[in-house]
Amino acid sequence: MQRILSDNEILFLFTERDERAIAETARAYGGLCKTIARNILGNEQDAEECVNDMLMQAWRSIPPEPQHLAAYLSTITRNLALNRRERQQTLRRGGGEIPAALDELSELIADRETVEQVSDSRALTAAIAEFLRGTSAKNRRVFLLRYYSVMPVQEIADTLGISSNTVKTILRRTREKLRVYLGKEGFL
Repeated sequence: MQRILSDNEILFLFTERDERAIAETARAYGGLCKTIARNILGNEQDAEECVNDMLMQAWRSIPPEPQHLAAYLSTITRNLALNRRERQQTLRRGGGEIPAALDELSELIADRETVEQVSDSRALTAAIAEFLRGTSAKNRRVFLLRYYSVMPVQEIADTLGISSNTVKTILRRTREKLRVYLGKEGFL
């Protein structure tokens, strides 16, 4: 079995425009990116297409080199999957997870349209990031798996080895603390 290249080795292949960069990126991060896309799209074939699109976008966009390759590739994949889902214009494709996640967050802001509009705002993103830095690693991970990776509650529980009730409790408490924090920051 061939070893998986380090991020630095993969980035070197990209900067040298060596086509092996695509295959090595797929080996190292294809599974992670496919999981993110599948959680958003709810469809294996669409997830695979998103990963392929991510690989091509990474090929076109690197260099400059990202600080964290996994986060960079995950973000590309997430954005591609969300764009694809929006084009499909159906709630059934995401297994209901995106609408469910937005419904959970909509408690923090007056209406759903506002949630979707404000979530694109850099100021809100920065405020949420600052809030999450102040939470425990476990709570931050649960929050990001649910609202960034759009992972179902049971899958988060299985991934972290905790009960789904614990996940739901962490999410509820974290949302409540986030509501207070956003209120202090003037977002509510």
